[in-house]
Amino acid sequence: MSNPTDGDIREINRKTIEEFRAHKGGGPFEGRALLILTTRGRVTGRPHTTPMMYVLEGDHLLVMASAAGAPEDPEWFRNLLKTPEVTVEVGDQVYIATARPTEGAEYDALWSQIKKNFPFFSEHEKAAGRKIPVVALERN
Repeated sequence: MSNPTDGDIREINRKTIEEFRAHKGGGPFEGRALLILTTRGRVTGRPHTTPMMYVLEGDHLLVMASAAGAPEDPEWFRNLLKTPEVTVEVGDQVYIATARPTEGAEYDALWSQIKKNFPFFSEHEKAAGRKIPVVALERN
């Protein structure tokens, strides 16, 4: 089985976003830990929207910048480092949040638990050969 191209991934993401919004996070997405994250392009300032898995941690959501094991951090992560104010769509809610990359002991504990609960992230980490950022999305 071949890996999808960037064009394939963009088309899959476009369709996922469209369907997610049409069903307001319900329908085929009911019960799935999926959110839509919109960041501002670090160069263009234009909005960039990406569907992704999340983990609920206390009163905020966590997203992992694994890019399915790619060797570089995903664009959405690089964007939020410049402009941490993001838009989150989860279920039928849409809100502004501040994206905060976790660090130190907090990161270590969260990443360990995430890999325990979702072993495929260990595979992503190994394939990427880099530290996989874990980002807390804190509702404003």
